[in-house]
Amino acid sequence: MIKELQIRPFARPLFIWIVGIVLQSFCCVYNYSFYLLFLPFLVLFLSVLFIKRENSFCYDGRWLWGSIFFTFLLFLSIQKTKIQQVDLLKSSSKSYMYQYSEKIQKCLLEPFNNLNLTDQEKQVLAAITFGYRKGMDKRVQKQFSVTGVAHLLAVSGFHVAIVYSFLSFLSSLFFRKEWGKWIQYIFIVLCLWFFVLITGFAASAIRAVLMLTLYLTGHQMGKLIERYNILIASAFCMLVYNPLYLFDIGFQLSYLAVVSIFYFQPRLQSFMKIRNPLFRTPWKWITVTLSAQLGTVFLCLYYWGNFSTVFLFVNLPLTFLAILLIPVGLLWITLSILLSPCEELENVVELLTRSMFDVVEIFSQVPGCTYTFHFDFWMMGVAYGMGIIGLLFIKTKRIKYLFMALLLLLVFLLVRLIDGFAV
Repeated sequence: MIKELQIRPFARPLFIWIVGIVLQSFCCVYNYSFYLLFLPFLVLFLSVLFIKRENSFCYDGRWLWGSIFFTFLLFLSIQKTKIQQVDLLKSSSKSYMYQYSEKIQKCLLEPFNNLNLTDQEKQVLAAITFGYRKGMDKRVQKQFSVTGVAHLLAVSGFHVAIVYSFLSFLSSLFFRKEWGKWIQYIFIVLCLWFFVLITGFAASAIRAVLMLTLYLTGHQMGKLIERYNILIASAFCMLVYNPLYLFDIGFQLSYLAVVSIFYFQPRLQSFMKIRNPLFRTPWKWITVTLSAQLGTVFLCLYYWGNFSTVFLFVNLPLTFLAILLIPVGLLWITLSILLSPCEELENVVELLTRSMFDVVEIFSQVPGCTYTFHFDFWMMGVAYGMGIIGLLFIKTKRIKYLFMALLLLLVFLLVRLIDGFAV
């Protein structure tokens, strides 16, 4: 455990910061948090009296400096959360950056009037390319939800990965020399953050681009990359900037999905070794989809109360269509605004959008395509606890974890049984 924390130095600060956010959000400890500033100095003063006699004060006193850091960071977390809460209540108008983002989005929507698509298809295209979902038909949103592909309507790591791949390919054509790597790096990072701007600063998009920026920076500087540490570092940076991101649905789903993909996807993919590249890529998409679903299923049941039974069959064709539609759509929009509309690209965008819309509409009409199952907050906690303890049992083979998982399962079933009698 200590070794795991040593290679992920952001884990402990993130945990402390989240504790401060939760304490302020649910217990309102702002007025009492100032006492935290006196505790470190008191402990430091008393410790000096006892440890001063020894010559190894700095080494043996690591717990002391750790406790001082803990209390000071907890104080900052509570203060920052309080400031964010006050700003949220006071400011009725959006910030300048959000207003500027909305202006850009409106500008990007203008070329859509030239497309030979229905209003619903245009809404889907706007949502998939740059996350614009204002005024979207509720029936369309429900269709994407019941088929398990609602994540395509919100800009996430999937969209950012496609945009990054396109930018990387495009820039590699111009910056091939060694000195051009830094120009390519700066170009890609700036374009990715501009993409965050036009998506309206969605939490999932910020998470993906921040992680990718940290990865690219470390890679460019020749540093070793540890993916969990990058994930934790990005979460810490986002929560330092805005602690209320912790309660954003996009933030929660995004991080749960990525953690689940990091953990489950290599294990699922190892079940079947596929050498043929024509089948290896679809199999990778399937394992990624299954991994993300495993991590977010209970949270989705808590927020929306339904589970798609056809998500695996819909994700494969829609993933392929989205990989083509996102870069082509963004390229067509850019050319339409800066130069002139490209008729060939316009036809491709219309074809891909109609195909995607048709696939979702067909599968949304399949009988039993969704299963309704409502979770409350405590049931969700029990379900995740049962899953985590079950994974610990599989990894360690310790019987105590099995008993704990079975106990939580019993609690879960009893709660469902009581709720069934109550109804």
